[in-house]
Amino acid sequence: MKPSTYAFILSALAGLSTLLGTIFIFFPIKKKNILLVASLSFAAGVMLTVSFSDLVPTSISSLNQTFYPIPSILIMLISFVIGIILSMTIDRKMPDQQNHLKRVGLIAMLAIILHNIPEGIATYLTSSNNMKLGITLTIAIALHNIPEGISISIPIYYATKNKGRAFLYTLISGLSEPFGAIIATLFLSQWITPAMMGILYAIIAGIMTHIALYELLPTSWKYQQTKKTITFFILGIIVMLLSHILL
Repeated sequence: MKPSTYAFILSALAGLSTLLGTIFIFFPIKKKNILLVASLSFAAGVMLTVSFSDLVPTSISSLNQTFYPIPSILIMLISFVIGIILSMTIDRKMPDQQNHLKRVGLIAMLAIILHNIPEGIATYLTSSNNMKLGITLTIAIALHNIPEGISISIPIYYATKNKGRAFLYTLISGLSEPFGAIIATLFLSQWITPAMMGILYAIIAGIMTHIALYELLPTSWKYQQTKKTITFFILGIIVMLLSHILL
């Protein structure tokens, strides 16, 4: 097979790993509040860590290829704030205000779709040029995507009591990664610039930070299990930091 074919397969595998986050909805758990608290706070820790240990540094690094360091940081900060404002706007426009859990799941799905598309582009372009590095990147992204799948499937399932819908929404978010690879193949491989990717990564970091601090953590906090919220939030941070160190 051509390198481009392997690159697309790796992008698809990275994206579909999101579905592993749905495993908890297929096992009966008596104390659902514990699962909700754990999954929401863990996902919040993951999203914040991905934003500040991955997306923000990658944004600055990409922007530095076009601009001097100070302008790069300023552009990143402006883009980051734009991401927060965009997330706040989406939150206000989101339906199902009476069903908070469902709204949390839907907002998480939209954010992860926005996150996965450039990840798919990056995985495809990296794997096309360096297969070994592409495989390492795929493993790292897959580890990130599992808790992101949890942040979609658990709220949707407990809000709707529908496993199929929770699985479908998670699948849609996972498919956005190979969709990014298709975009790279058809349109972007020759036209996309590091500056464009840098701005996009910063916007996504702002979106994910807002969701983690405004939606996921406060929703977990509502169940009044403070120790569990803090414990799983820290655990999410540790898991992501370890994945960066090991990979």
